[in-house]
Amino acid sequence: MEINKFNGTNYTDWLKNLRIVLDFENQGYVLDKPLPTALPEGSSPEKCLMFDKWHEDNHKVHSIILASMTNDIQKQYDRLEDVPSIMLRMKEVYAVPDRHTRYATIKAFFETKMAEGSSVQSHGVKMLSLWKSSRTLKLGLTMTLT
Repeated sequence: MEINKFNGTNYTDWLKNLRIVLDFENQGYVLDKPLPTALPEGSSPEKCLMFDKWHEDNHKVHSIILASMTNDIQKQYDRLEDVPSIMLRMKEVYAVPDRHTRYATIKAFFETKMAEGSSVQSHGVKMLSLWKSSRTLKLGLTMTLT
């Protein structure tokens, strides 16, 4: 994480590396699921242990996230205590390049034409690849294969 510090322009790569590190530590769940704020009265000892572990993992992941940012960006997020809030705000601010990816994929899909003399198979593979990319990005392109 030291080499790929988040600097405001590398959100996608930083997030991918963060997930790799957290998955190795079995703490990836903290990124996406809301932090439980209260334990119901009369909870089982297992639920109490799980609650305590979740809060401990949240604290560790919070520290990892802040340590993997540049100092000026750290200052924007160090007051937020729960990791999902940090991740949501970062996504809102820095995930803009995803828009460019979606635009480029749709543009390529609709501008792709089969070159004269080229293989129908290679053109089909290229179009199918672009279509699958659009499905991954949830662009809503539909295609009927007959």
